[in-house]
Amino acid sequence: MSLVTMREILKDARMGRYAIGAFEFWSYDSARAVVSQAKELGVPVILQVGPFEKDYMDGYENARIIAEMAAEKYHTPVALHLDHATNLTECAEALEAGFTSIMMDASTYDYKTNVRLTNDARKLAEAYGASLEAEIGMLAGNEGNVNNEEDEQTRPEDAKRFVEDTGVDCLAVAIGTAHGFYTKPPVINIARLKEIAAVVDIPLVLHGGSGTPEDKVAEAVENGIAKVNICTEFIAGYGKGFNGQNAEGFKYNVNSLFRAGSDAGAAVARHKMELFLSRRK
Repeated sequence: MSLVTMREILKDARMGRYAIGAFEFWSYDSARAVVSQAKELGVPVILQVGPFEKDYMDGYENARIIAEMAAEKYHTPVALHLDHATNLTECAEALEAGFTSIMMDASTYDYKTNVRLTNDARKLAEAYGASLEAEIGMLAGNEGNVNNEEDEQTRPEDAKRFVEDTGVDCLAVAIGTAHGFYTKPPVINIARLKEIAAVVDIPLVLHGGSGTPEDKVAEAVENGIAKVNICTEFIAGYGKGFNGQNAEGFKYNVNSLFRAGSDAGAAVARHKMELFLSRRK
């Protein structure tokens, strides 16, 4: 099966009050762990790549080949997404390599610059028939020295204006989640999300899904979130499975060495997908 765009799969998700999982991957093994579970559950899935994953796979083209292999093997709709691009060069390189979706993250800039860079990225995406994600508001964690104070979260009026000014396909919003594992209990602002969803009708995206309380994730999905990013928790599950399997000594067999990590990663992915479907209408 050919790769699909996020535009093709997220609209139905928002309307049906479920979400599509977006999982970072770095190899065919990690891609297979995700896509095999999507196949079993009968849902689309998003494989995404950031700078670390791109470098690990020696470039965007290799990432596309791996994603295509998994999509064809399991005959499952897979979108291939560039996560958190911060410049147009990254966007262009990924699109040229065959990515079906990109994210221009200019959320650290002022509103006017964010709109300008997002519109430049939209023109690029349109030329390749790809979809575009952008972000307004800022998350804690890897985006810099940001905490979860409410005034740093996405304002509904800004989200509405931004969508009108850019025509993006989906919008990442800040409602109290953070990148990476939390260092303190998160306070997820569902009330703010409801206000955003009331004035923005495109699919909304939740970054920082790892470790977020599951009841809050389900509630967020019910109120407009159509894509949930999972990176840290998937990688950690994969790593723990690998370490546990080999704690008592290395066995000179590919399956003995690597299978437990892959199975553990697949279990994390499946659990997340089931959570995102839990309140589907």
